[in-house]
Amino acid sequence: MKKAQVAYQIYSARDEAAADLQGVLMQIHEIGYDGVEFAGFYGHDALEVKAWLQEIGLTAISSHVPFPLLENDLFATVAYHQVIGCSYMAVPYLDETQRPGGPGFAAALRTLYHVGKVCRKAGIQLLYHNHDFEFEKLSGQHGLDFLYDATPPQLLQAEIDTCWVHYSSLNPADYIRQYTGRVPIVHLKDYVGARGKERPYALIQAGGGTDQAGENVQFCFKPVGYGCLDVQSVVDAGLEAGASWFVVEQDLSPERPPLEAAKMSLEYLRSIGL
Repeated sequence: MKKAQVAYQIYSARDEAAADLQGVLMQIHEIGYDGVEFAGFYGHDALEVKAWLQEIGLTAISSHVPFPLLENDLFATVAYHQVIGCSYMAVPYLDETQRPGGPGFAAALRTLYHVGKVCRKAGIQLLYHNHDFEFEKLSGQHGLDFLYDATPPQLLQAEIDTCWVHYSSLNPADYIRQYTGRVPIVHLKDYVGARGKERPYALIQAGGGTDQAGENVQFCFKPVGYGCLDVQSVVDAGLEAGASWFVVEQDLSPERPPLEAAKMSLEYLRSIGL
């Protein structure tokens, strides 16, 4: 199997990172990850984060940036990510009014065009990271497909979260292949259980905090390889589609400390050749 790099989404250990971001970065490197994906910087300036990354030996591949921050403070946000060396910035979600079919979708598209152009000029690729709600149908088409059809690939590429594709009753490997050449990063996230009435995740807000997730007692996040996701097929599809990075993300770790789960995930991925 072709060798690819694996990063860790720091949101998975957000409480630990809020207390000691440098310490978390050191532990991620010691576990064996090649890089990290950020979702906020916990008040640290870009030069400080850059120095830590260089000293520790981690690559900052990407960062989840709430859409309101891109709307209201784009140039400072891009400059921060240039300093720390991010190749990608990802929109983690659009609110209900901005999604395909919503009254603010046209305005959101204009913003994505503008942000994508600014990022591209700065040497950064803009991505969109899906949840499950983008798989609601709009005129017979999934909302996520509608979004990608409405934006040029050079301005907006895909960061496919395979957990939420599977949660939406689609085949993640098939969906990744659908975006061959447009999916540089694949999110690996595993779970057990079934869809409930409430969404089982929180959404990152512009200030770095989260809203409240609904309670779904049938659902539980797991380390990669310990849930229902066919990880091998997802990895194979990602490599075939041209992904250069796989990102481990576990929104919640109720059974063990997050970084212990991170170690289990990476060990599993190494066991299947990634």
